Amino acid sequence: MSDRRHDADGSGPGSGHGRRALAARLDWNLIRTYVVVAQELNISRAAERLFVTQPAVSQAIKRLQGQLGYTLIRRRGPRISLTAAGEEVYRIAGGVFADVSSLEMPAGGAAEQIVGRIKLLSVSRVHSARYDRFLAEFHRRHPRVELEIEVMRGHDLLVALRQNTASFGIGLCRVPTRLIERRLIIPQRYALFCGRPHSLYSQAQVDVETLLHEDLVTFTGDQLGDTLSPLTLFRENHGFQGRLAASSSNLEEVCRLIRCGYGIGFLPEDAFRREVEVGDLRRLPPAEGLADVDIHLLWNSERPLRPAEVVFRDELLAAFSGA
Repeated sequence: MSDRRHDADGSGPGSGHGRRALAARLDWNLIRTYVVVAQELNISRAAERLFVTQPAVSQAIKRLQGQLGYTLIRRRGPRISLTAAGEEVYRIAGGVFADVSSLEMPAGGAAEQIVGRIKLLSVSRVHSARYDRFLAEFHRRHPRVELEIEVMRGHDLLVALRQNTASFGIGLCRVPTRLIERRLIIPQRYALFCGRPHSLYSQAQVDVETLLHEDLVTFTGDQLGDTLSPLTLFRENHGFQGRLAASSSNLEEVCRLIRCGYGIGFLPEDAFRREVEVGDLRRLPPAEGLADVDIHLLWNSERPLRPAEVVFRDELLAAFSGA
């Protein structure tokens, strides 16, 4: 590593003696600060998360770089990027802190019971009775595994997994993505809908030609988890030319805007079947829907899985085998 200092006597960080000495003198509070900086890539936001001042964060990074002997970050004004060494330190540190969370396992019964913590990132409105049954069964079998679920946009979910900040994601990933392993669990078909206030709601006959110039509600940026969106397919396959009336990055808010009559819009059929049944939404042509935007189990391919995570992954995939 070009920016790393080496000791002439062979006791530097690369040697066994050097590694033991480093572990003895390393301040793990500095590592914790660095992990937050690496996640935020912004000193100001990192300071806010840590409840310290910006100069304190900058000084901590400087001290850590001095202890390790190489550069971790590059700064260009407010912008921060990680060096190759910084990426590796972040990967290792993330694994260390994740492992520490499992130390609460008592000595007695450790061999009989899986203990640990799983952080699961998920897109909103994952509608699946099989998924619900799996979660219930998993908790029954492994009551000492703590599960944290955070809902976020599909694109942000992939970024977070690449940054090694969670165990798994339940989200959208239609095309192969660097560092991401994916397994299909819930097939999902998107279709067009309108709400009760919309003029098409009470119209007896509606065909695709009727929809081509309607106002549209869609997802912010016309993107669903780095995949080809229903809007793109609607334009390409049917010649849609309507204007964008409203958008949101949140599926629930997209549904709300459609229900309130802002325009027609795309939603996963199964997730919003109840809204159709109670009359809040009307399903529109084409009858075959618009696009498959399936839900996958996702994880970082370079992140070693802890025992509780291996069990969670394997049992979830088994529950959906043949789905």
